[in-house]
Amino acid sequence: MSNVRTRFAPSPTGFMHVGSVRTALFDWLIARKAGGQFILRIEDTDKVREQAGSTEHIIESLHWLGLQWDEGIDIGGPFAPYLQSKRLEIYKEWAQKLVDAGRAYADPYSKEELESFRDEAKQNKKAFLYRDHRPENPPKWDGSQPLRFKSEPKSYKWNDAVMGDLESNPQAIDDFVLIKSDGYPTYNFCHIVDDCLMGITHVLRSQEYISSIPRYLNLYEALKVERPILVTLPFVMAIDGKKKLSKRDGAKGILDYAIEGYLPEAIINFLATLGWNDGTEQEVFSVEEIIAKFDISRIQKSPARFDEKRLLWLNGQHIRLLSIDDLYSRSNNFWPTSALTCQRDYRMKVLSLVQDRLKTLADLPILTNYFFEEPTPDKNMIASDKYLSKKEGNYLNNILQQAFDNLSKIDVFTAENIKNALNNLIIKTEEKPGIVFSLIRYSISWAPFSPALDETLEVLGKDKSLARISRTLEEVF
Repeated sequence: MSNVRTRFAPSPTGFMHVGSVRTALFDWLIARKAGGQFILRIEDTDKVREQAGSTEHIIESLHWLGLQWDEGIDIGGPFAPYLQSKRLEIYKEWAQKLVDAGRAYADPYSKEELESFRDEAKQNKKAFLYRDHRPENPPKWDGSQPLRFKSEPKSYKWNDAVMGDLESNPQAIDDFVLIKSDGYPTYNFCHIVDDCLMGITHVLRSQEYISSIPRYLNLYEALKVERPILVTLPFVMAIDGKKKLSKRDGAKGILDYAIEGYLPEAIINFLATLGWNDGTEQEVFSVEEIIAKFDISRIQKSPARFDEKRLLWLNGQHIRLLSIDDLYSRSNNFWPTSALTCQRDYRMKVLSLVQDRLKTLADLPILTNYFFEEPTPDKNMIASDKYLSKKEGNYLNNILQQAFDNLSKIDVFTAENIKNALNNLIIKTEEKPGIVFSLIRYSISWAPFSPALDETLEVLGKDKSLARISRTLEEVF
């Protein structure tokens, strides 16, 4: 296909969760891989379910992820407007074509009458089909009644780019509403009109839409338009694999991950591999690698499980891949308050120490607080330590006093000199490194974990390190 055009067309009915974002990502990847166009269209025809601020949330979410569109709601394009509520006249024109061709009719029934038809079918143990109740002489469509598609039920066979060859029987096709009584089109109608007018070549949908495809095929034929390549994406399931992912299972707004310190590259890596793989054992991909390797044929048929532990691991991997300057620029909103008055160079040194330990940027405060403010000695940390708790207080006091003395003698307080001093201390005390180093680490940080001890001491500096050890000697032992 010479000019690939994909579209992401969400409804502004709530926040962007992972399932929606994965669809947008796959649309974007298909377009970028082929050098085509990616379009953002907002399908705002369901005014009952529409939520204020949703469109802005969609735009902000895609911008944060870096999924830039080539045409769309906020930047325009040759097929503007890209907001469906501003395209109502277009839908009416296409609907009238169907009316004129005898393929659409005004629905004269009230809600109560429709309900009685459904009750009758239920009593007769039959599936309710609206086409069994088509009016013999429908009124002229004037826009005040729903407009229904007059289907031509038939069997279909079609190819789905992911699911392969599929088929359906005539029972899958029924008369459905094209234009509602409020003048707005239904999704079933307007997305097909827009896809045709905008030259969309690939339509990606979740697995739940497979049952609707026969109706779409019937409408494509009635409108005499070429159908696009159909691409069905597997469900995203909760981690137990027993149900679709829901809000209670972790399907939160995608911007929540930004607030929680996740990188957009990690989110893209994670979502791309929810239902797709490149055929290798590789797990960590750059965005450029995913674009280069992405292929529809590698999208799997089976559902993918949402494993937030894997997302957390991937995020840590992507943090490690950042240059220190890039990491620093992304960390602005995550430093502890006490760090904001410190010089950039000092914060850069701290950041380089903890980079390998960060799982999210939100980990910065707990990993770095003691570099910017005086920690409070906590005897309970010694008492609960698996190894230090087995030693007498006087014994630990003696070792810590020797550590103070050895570190005091260092003229140039560099990591290398500190390491030599600590090694000499191990030899002198004949104690295990785990005991000695843990004792010093608690004394200077009072944190459950910290980076390499020699580098931590170097960044803190000689005066501050010795002052903290001295305070521990006075207050703890």
